[in-house]
Amino acid sequence: MDLVFCTTEFNSKIVQNYEDASQSLSMNKPRKVRLPQRAKPPLKAAAAKTDRHFVTALARGLEVLACFRHGDRVLGNQELARRCGLAKSTVSRLSYTLTKLGYLIYVEDSAKYSLGTATLSLGSAMLSRLQIRKLAHPLMQQLAEFSQCMVSLGSRDRLSMIYIDAVRGSSAVTLSLDSGARIQIATSAMGRAYLTAVTEAERIDIMERVRELADVSRWPELQRGVSKALRDIRELGVCCSFGEWQKDVNAIAVPVRPGDGLPPMAINCGAPAYIVSKEFLLEQVRPRLIALVSELETSLGTAG
Repeated sequence: MDLVFCTTEFNSKIVQNYEDASQSLSMNKPRKVRLPQRAKPPLKAAAAKTDRHFVTALARGLEVLACFRHGDRVLGNQELARRCGLAKSTVSRLSYTLTKLGYLIYVEDSAKYSLGTATLSLGSAMLSRLQIRKLAHPLMQQLAEFSQCMVSLGSRDRLSMIYIDAVRGSSAVTLSLDSGARIQIATSAMGRAYLTAVTEAERIDIMERVRELADVSRWPELQRGVSKALRDIRELGVCCSFGEWQKDVNAIAVPVRPGDGLPPMAINCGAPAYIVSKEFLLEQVRPRLIALVSELETSLGTAG
């Protein structure tokens, strides 16, 4: 039986973007402290209120669905309210409506909710149209077998990177991350690769939101890591994270252009540090990962 090396960060605020004290209608820009009852709402929430095209009720319903994290089987209204910063009475009405529509399932034994099949159909429809996922999978599997690492394709979701596909080599020890898992955008190789592929304005906006959630003592380190990633992508062709996302994990990543009007994605290759050294990743895996992305973008017609 394979041993699994578990290095997930599902409870990180920077990954999940949930702030217990947030009073905004969405989680796009959480606050660090509990707001007074009549305090001015966060910028994003205020902007939403002035946008006549923005449907607040719809946004709140989607926020409830977004509260379900990778690994969550059931959640109650109290936990949903805590995660999305809405009143429990509001969440109760939203969860009831979502259950009627099939997006949630009410589990009577626990009086909590699980994601419904209607939610699955949305995710399946999204994945089915991702040509990059189909084309990348066999190439990723080849690299995983060579490197005995985990090779993953991911895209940004708010302040985290979410795995769209993940493959492993036949090694007995690997990372316990699968499709749907989230990792930090500022410290992971995949997240840094994404940040190098977007415009400077978007990168600044993302990092400003990361700064609002990060510990003050960590912010300079996060800044340095992203600055180094910009140099690495120019000089090495990859972004690196050697013990920075998790102290015992080494990884490199390359951004990829998926086409079809989709935002940039990234492919990473990583494993426990005692399995692969940074020298092995840079000397042996790096040229193969760069070649993989080049071949993939040629197949997608996005090579430039």
